[in-house]
Amino acid sequence: MEVNPLLKSSFCSPVVSRLVPYVPGEQPKLDRLVKLNTNENPYPPSPRVVAAIQAAAQQGLQLYPDPESTALREAIAGHHGLAPKHVFLGNGSDEVLAHAFFAFFQHGCPLLMPDISYSFYKVYCGLYGIPVETVPLTPGMQLDVAGYARQDGSSVAGVVIANPNAPTGIGLALSEIEQLLRLHPQRVVLVDEAYVDFGGESAIPLIARYPNLLVVHTLSKSRSLAGLRVGFACGQAHLIDALERVKNSFNSYPLDRLAIVGGVAAFEDQAYFEQTRQAVMSSREGLVLALEDLGFVVLPSQANFVFARHPNHDAAGMAAGLRAQGVLVRHFKQPRIEQYLRISIGTPAQCDELLQALGSVLSDLA
Repeated sequence: MEVNPLLKSSFCSPVVSRLVPYVPGEQPKLDRLVKLNTNENPYPPSPRVVAAIQAAAQQGLQLYPDPESTALREAIAGHHGLAPKHVFLGNGSDEVLAHAFFAFFQHGCPLLMPDISYSFYKVYCGLYGIPVETVPLTPGMQLDVAGYARQDGSSVAGVVIANPNAPTGIGLALSEIEQLLRLHPQRVVLVDEAYVDFGGESAIPLIARYPNLLVVHTLSKSRSLAGLRVGFACGQAHLIDALERVKNSFNSYPLDRLAIVGGVAAFEDQAYFEQTRQAVMSSREGLVLALEDLGFVVLPSQANFVFARHPNHDAAGMAAGLRAQGVLVRHFKQPRIEQYLRISIGTPAQCDELLQALGSVLSDLA
């Protein structure tokens, strides 16, 4: 990557020129796009969320928010059967992850993670100077739990995985998460569950038995609040206390008043949550069948996206062809997955538009 000449000047710390920032999915400012590239929920948030935000705005925003986000912490704790002291909140799960990497993984030895996973993990390691050791996924794109075993547990900084994994969508069973936790009892095992509500199995019930488990969630996906920026972590009190120390050394007010009341309302409307997540999962199953009819190989997904390849067509060409027809999907120029497309699950109408455009693209490429 070419370094901006300004970064070579004496104004910047030496580390700045070495950073390789995360590249988010495209957020185009064009009308009439079928946007299936960033795993957003195709449905709006609960009407109760909108009403709560409007009411909070009318009450005035001149005062600082609660630095502890107490009401939202209690709502999340109640939903998951935890005490509030076991919940940490941040400005989106990315901020929660950033604080966790700072708090738990700076031991001077490598952090273990899958070779194919959420690319922000390596960005955090670059920011904090954490060495990385990747563990290859199996040929079937599944996480190889046995590959995380080490004779000397102190030789690694910890373990971070996404479950279900991104961008593959494949999930681990709780028994496999427990195996990871037992492999590294003296290090934190961070399980990023951004997509777990779409068919995965959460590790939160394991927290009481494993002091080294930290589970991270977001309200961006299953709660339709990507635009509000709310994330949280669950773990035993000693882990939450460490995160609070980092947070209060960085930003005491990560969640504003609107995010707090919106998050509380999202957890209060359980019926809407169930309705929309079931709709996404139903559309996913229908889309998988339709893609297979078109000749795609689709990995088994427990997320709000599918990861698919066509044995006869180049993924980059398909992504470009879809974009020309106003349909955005995600393509990663990365070894082992460069022939896959990651396709977010849209509404039934959006899925139909995708399939129509895809049929046309495949016909043109034939």
